[in-house]
Amino acid sequence: MSRAAPPFRADQVGSLLRTAPVKAARTRRATSEITPAELAAVEDAEIAKLVARQEAIGLKGVTDGEFRRSWWHYDFLAGLDGVELVSVAQGLQFKGTTTKAEGLHVHGKVDFPADHPMLGHFRFLKSIARATPKMTIPSPTALHYRGGRQAIERAVYPEMEAFFADLGRAYARAVRAFGEAGCTYLQLDEVYVAYLCDPAQRAFLRDRGEDPDRLLHIYADLVNAAVAGRTPGMTISMHLCRGNFRSTWMAEGGYEPVADILFNRMGVDAYFMEYDSARAGGFEPLRLLPRNKHAVLGIMTSKTGALESKDQLKRRLDEAAKFTDLDRLCLSPQCGFASTEEGNLLAEEEQWAKLRRCVEVAEEVWAETVTLGNRR
Repeated sequence: MSRAAPPFRADQVGSLLRTAPVKAARTRRATSEITPAELAAVEDAEIAKLVARQEAIGLKGVTDGEFRRSWWHYDFLAGLDGVELVSVAQGLQFKGTTTKAEGLHVHGKVDFPADHPMLGHFRFLKSIARATPKMTIPSPTALHYRGGRQAIERAVYPEMEAFFADLGRAYARAVRAFGEAGCTYLQLDEVYVAYLCDPAQRAFLRDRGEDPDRLLHIYADLVNAAVAGRTPGMTISMHLCRGNFRSTWMAEGGYEPVADILFNRMGVDAYFMEYDSARAGGFEPLRLLPRNKHAVLGIMTSKTGALESKDQLKRRLDEAAKFTDLDRLCLSPQCGFASTEEGNLLAEEEQWAKLRRCVEVAEEVWAETVTLGNRR
């Protein structure tokens, strides 16, 4: 059965490979060769083309590709009151590569400002989209996990309970603000709940004085505080990932340790679940998926350009359907194609071929009807 509301049978996580004009303009802006307005004009033009192409291949939910961002999370979080982007001693270590040496510092009371720039980003997307415009923002957990207590000024937050309370309220305001701007499809990018499935990441947390099991409950409360700001008619999805930078990864481990709280305590409507490799474990945790929720299975990888066959994807869907109804499932790549502006190691046409394949498989599995664009 096809779906007229999100999540869609053929869907996507959000970020897309930055085009050459966007890369060039951002480089020129970094050296002050062009003004912010000139950069925005290039981004506007490229996003318009990007949205038109998403619609043309039959996607019912479209994004701006996160073209205006450097990071999937830091840009949004640094726009909160009380938070700033800072240089750090070293970048994040992925399997075989390292990111730019940037991080976040909480220097004041956390809140969501009425003029947060990403509200304008969404309004532009909505103004040009015929399909459903999807907005992606990091989960509130992203402001805590990476830097922990050390990144939060003790003079501002002597106790972490007050920090988490302010963060939850700020996110509720953010969710409400996007809803009031016309957003009916909002995604929280949640990396760190998936990281809690990795023994190495759990050891990392314990070494810095955190209890991973307690943190899971704190994070569930944070997500629910954010979701409390939803406006009528808004679908909120959550994307789960184990790291995605230049086609590499950071964590591993199946969803079993977090599945019950993930599905039954977190008040989101749908889960985009990384399932493109053995690092994500099996589909067994889907047995806990409630009847009123959907799982969007990321059984197609965004990390390489090799195109999965229709039969391969259909077999994986069949495997998942042993643990939950096929009607509660959808299909997407396992992550975005460019969680940071550097992007994964594949060509733009390979990216589009994968998204087109998702649409084709969804049409055949769930009898989707394409009503937008002129898909060839």
